[in-house]
Order: sequence, then structure tokens, then C-alpha cells
Amino acid sequence: MPSQKQLKWSQLKVGITVLIASITLGVLIFLMSGTGGFLTPKIKLKSYFDNAGGLRVGAPVRLNGVDIGNVSAIQIVPDRDKLLTPVEVTMKVSTKYHFNLHKDSVTLLSTAGVLGETYIDIDSSQAKAGEVQDGTILSSRSVPDFQDVVRASQGSLQNLDSLIKRLDRIVTFVESGNGSVGKLIYDPSLYNRLNTTVSEFQKLVNEVTEGNGTLGKLVSDDELYRKANTAVDDVNTIINDLNAGKGTAGKFLKDPALYNSASDTIANVKKLTDDVNAGKGALGKLTKDPDFANKLQDTINKLSAITDRLEAGEGSAGMFLRDPAIFNNANQLLVESRELVKAVRENPKKYLTIQLKVF
Repeated sequence: MPSQKQLKWSQLKVGITVLIASITLGVLIFLMSGTGGFLTPKIKLKSYFDNAGGLRVGAPVRLNGVDIGNVSAIQIVPDRDKLLTPVEVTMKVSTKYHFNLHKDSVTLLSTAGVLGETYIDIDSSQAKAGEVQDGTILSSRSVPDFQDVVRASQGSLQNLDSLIKRLDRIVTFVESGNGSVGKLIYDPSLYNRLNTTVSEFQKLVNEVTEGNGTLGKLVSDDELYRKANTAVDDVNTIINDLNAGKGTAGKFLKDPALYNSASDTIANVKKLTDDVNAGKGALGKLTKDPDFANKLQDTINKLSAITDRLEAGEGSAGMFLRDPAIFNNANQLLVESRELVKAVRENPKKYLTIQLKVF
């Protein structure tokens, strides 16, 4: 049986072994955490934010999704209240990624997923300045967090809720059979009318299929097809005759003599218009001679004066036009003449008897 001293020594060796293993495991985990551990040189970087909500000391600092350090301190700097960025965040980053960290790189507060932890994300995609040094201050850029998105979407959610309530009222109104849509869905008379219309349409289709009526004959009667075919044949015959130069229209299209005659006619008309424009011939003088124009104007003036006198009732012709007594006398004379001719026709012996007297 082992002594008490041997048991204590065994327990001590086990404890020392567990302690050494724990320390070794912790060092390995720390070295594998991506920050380089305490053996990798680090530099301090600072950035200022308006609000560090959700950020904690020890939170990761990432560059393009790769952990390069951790947040070492978070504090409020009163002197930066006027700049609206009072929260100072100090970061310790590994110099291993020094080549991709620039003085004009931008820091952002990002969240791993919707409900994940908040971390510092360094964006160097647009950076062109020199490499950072220990104590370099990086500018920050604010991004809306989940709460900001929720607050911004409250108005849309309220509008959506109002829209849903309206739709619910409309659906209730329709289900009660009110309105055009409600009657369209729930009114049985509409179904009856529709059924009647379908029946009548089916009857019409049957009549057309059986060849009844004008439309039925149009669809089913072969005579219409034969007439249409004959008409097409006639049209083809006419077109062939035209292409062959037959008939008046065919000669008009094919006979070159007609073209020559038309060309000669156009040339003669052009020559005639040129002569008229040059003042040649009677028509040319009519259009170009100023004396003739003056005479024509004088004649028109005289005719205008005569018509004015006729309208005024001057002279015999004027009195004949304006005096109703002349019209009445002439009318009476015509009436008496017709009566005399009628009487002569009825009793010609009375008026045509010749009496000879011998003295």
C-alpha cells in the first residue's frame, strides 16, 4: 500500500502536468486567434464615432473579413462634442497587415449577422495614402444599424398596416354583396344573365354551323367560295390582259405610242404657256396687253353702272324690273291671250268667218 507521501507526490505531478497543458493550450489558442498573439508586434490606431452602441473592449478588428487585432479601449472625449464624434475607440492591430493599412482607410461599425456582436471593420478599398503609423487616427463612416433600419421602416410598416386595413374593409364590403364587384360575385341574377347569354351564343354557333342565316351561309355555303374563286380568276385574267397590253388600260400601260402622245401633248402645253407668258397670240395679248386690260376694266365699270341703274329702276328695263304695274299688265296680257286662243280653238267659225260684201 503506497504511503501518504507517495500519494501527495503523485497528486502534485498530476497538477503540474495539467497546469502546463492548460498554459500550452491557452498559448496555442491565443496564437491561432489571428491577432498574432503577444509575440507579434502591434501598433495602436484610433478612430472616433458618434455612437459605439454594441461595441465592447476586446471586440475584433477586421480587414476584409480577416481578424487583424482587437479593440483595446473605448472612452468618451469631451473635446470632440462639437465634431459630433465624442467616442474614441483605440485598436491594437498586428503589423503583419501593415502593407494594406493606409492613413486614409475608413473604419466602420459592423455587426456579424442581424443579432451578432459588433466589431470594427477597416475598409482600404479606396485608400491611396501612405501606410499607417503607431497612433494614426483613421476616419470613420457611420452605417445604419438594425435599430435605425427598424425606425426607418416604421413609417412603411404603418402605411402597410393602413393598406391592409383598407383591403380588409374592401373585402368585407365585397363579401356583403355591395358594390359592382360584390354584385359580380354574389348576385345570382348576374349568373342567370351570363348563363342565358352563353345559351344564346351557343344557339347562334349552332345556327352558323348548320348554315342558317347570313353568317351561316357565309361560313358553310360553298357558293360563296365558288364566287370568290371566280372573282379571283377574273381579276387574274384582267391582270394578264393588262400585262399583255390588251384593252384601253393595257395599251395605256404597254403602248409606247400613248407615252409619246402624252409627251407631245405636255410639250405643246408647255409651248402654249411659254407663248402666253411671252404675250404672243390672242391669249397672250389678253394676259399681257395693258390696253386690253384697261378696256376690259372700262367695260366692267360700264356694266356695273348699268346694273346699278337697273336696280335703281331707271330706264325702260329698270322700270320693267322694278315697277310691279308693268309685270301685272304683262301678266294680264298673257292671260287674255290664252283666253283668246282658247276661244278660237273652241269656236273657230266665229272668229275665222270671212264676209265678202259687194257694193
